[in-house]
Amino acid sequence: MFATKLVLFIAVASLLGTFSSAAVDTFIYGGCSQAKYFPGSPYESNVNSLLTSFVSSASLYTYNNFTLNGISGDISSVYGLYQCRGDLSSGSGDCARCVARAVSRLGSLCAMACGGALQLEGCFVKYDNTTFLGVEDKTVVVRRCGPPVGYNSDELTRRDSVVGYLAASSGGSYRVGVSGNLQGVAQCTGDLSATECQDCLMEAIGRLRSDCGGAAWGDVYLAKCYARYSARGGHSRANGYGGSRNNDDDEIEKTLAIIVGLIAGVTLLVVFLSFMAKSCERGKGGK
Repeated sequence: MFATKLVLFIAVASLLGTFSSAAVDTFIYGGCSQAKYFPGSPYESNVNSLLTSFVSSASLYTYNNFTLNGISGDISSVYGLYQCRGDLSSGSGDCARCVARAVSRLGSLCAMACGGALQLEGCFVKYDNTTFLGVEDKTVVVRRCGPPVGYNSDELTRRDSVVGYLAASSGGSYRVGVSGNLQGVAQCTGDLSATECQDCLMEAIGRLRSDCGGAAWGDVYLAKCYARYSARGGHSRANGYGGSRNNDDDEIEKTLAIIVGLIAGVTLLVVFLSFMAKSCERGKGGK
């Protein structure tokens, strides 16, 4: 929950058959508040400390949240959390590597922003100047559905089985369901109670059923939880998703670099033509 309007960037990526086999640093979405803080301000110092704490803590814990209170009061206070996907462990280093990657990308994507959030395939990080910790938030961030599979009783039965398991309240905060070649994953952030988690997941799963009922795959990300299902090979570039490791944010950076290069080239051309025109005028004046 950002205090100001959120600018969202989405690039839901290929799952390469199963969610667990996809690159943990694959970009899913990112968003930044429009409000900015001043360079060198106490808030900037707290944000940097918070993001550093994420990386340090991720080597020991797969979830943690932090509150840094500013010496000048609430104006410089910052709140944040990180969370790794349930099948990633801190001991293997996978969680810490994912969080470090997410923090690096968030720092670039949301430079000087008072709030920011970024979801990778394997982890999620978020910070804001207004507390959101322990607050249930079912705002829809991403909703994507694959192509329709038509009426196939076997496919529909497997999908219903997987989604039904994800909806089971006994599944915990991280849930994986498998039926045949279909796999589903659901998770909520660690700051929610068991009741809030179930409520959030039921909202996400309900949207999967209603919006992606006959689709080959579906992804629904809410602000505090997500639910997804996919058949092997169900996500692909042809379906509008990015590649496995060639993430959309990298493509954006490349595109921006090309645009900057073109602008620089045009600028140099204009300067050169202006110089030549002035030279011609001086030549005419000297005759």
